[in-house]
Amino acid sequence: MRPEARADTFDEGDATSDFHEESSPLGETYHRGPVVMRGSMIPNDTTSGNLLRNNESTDWLHMDPWRVLRIQAEFVDGFGALAEVGPAVAVFGSARTKRTDPTYKAARRMGRLLAERGVATITGGGPGIMEAANRGASLAGGTSVGLGIELPHEQGLNNYINLGMTFRYFFVRKTMFVKYSSGVIVCPGGFGTMDEMFEVLTLVQTHKVTTIPVVLFDTAYWSGLFDWINGTLTERGMISPIDPNLVTLTDDPDEAVDYATRLIDR
Repeated sequence: MRPEARADTFDEGDATSDFHEESSPLGETYHRGPVVMRGSMIPNDTTSGNLLRNNESTDWLHMDPWRVLRIQAEFVDGFGALAEVGPAVAVFGSARTKRTDPTYKAARRMGRLLAERGVATITGGGPGIMEAANRGASLAGGTSVGLGIELPHEQGLNNYINLGMTFRYFFVRKTMFVKYSSGVIVCPGGFGTMDEMFEVLTLVQTHKVTTIPVVLFDTAYWSGLFDWINGTLTERGMISPIDPNLVTLTDDPDEAVDYATRLIDR
């Protein structure tokens, strides 16, 4: 290559050195797997040395790399447990709903109707609405799934679950709901219920998942929220005018089950 051509190709100072052998102005370069470290960032230890060292401290159990393995394990366990559940509908709702509440009785009927159609019921595994749906499904001989979450004040999975799992991480648990549910019924609930509902709606709205029928039970409970969605959100252009149509509202548990299972081949 002619000198002038080389000068056009490289900055001054590069012309007399090979590009691949050029040293960094930050100092020596060290590679640890895919990670590149230079200068003061280069550690004094080595990966093999760390593996073979007999550590008395257990702080590493609480570090992010170890958490990644726990997260991976939860995904593996969840996929393994739910892979053969078959068609299923998720029923979301409050853990605080009393057994005497009409909504509890409606959710119990939903679980029974799903079982009679050969469709599994998946809930968050707790009391209230979740227990009601699991109760209806299990007592009707159906598949009653509970995906619990490790929380300080939770009492574990309810007694009407015939397939259950408890998760450490909300986002892993929500992935299981979405992956294995062909429809969603949302009963009255609080922040957790709305979190699950909006998670599904966001995935459908952004086409991250195929269409999932989402039905909200108890129109009086949800009407204020959807007045705001249809009014403020739509009028200020925060959502598309067609986005509110991603959900259907009803006061009939039979209609809720009909809508949630409408894409399931039977």
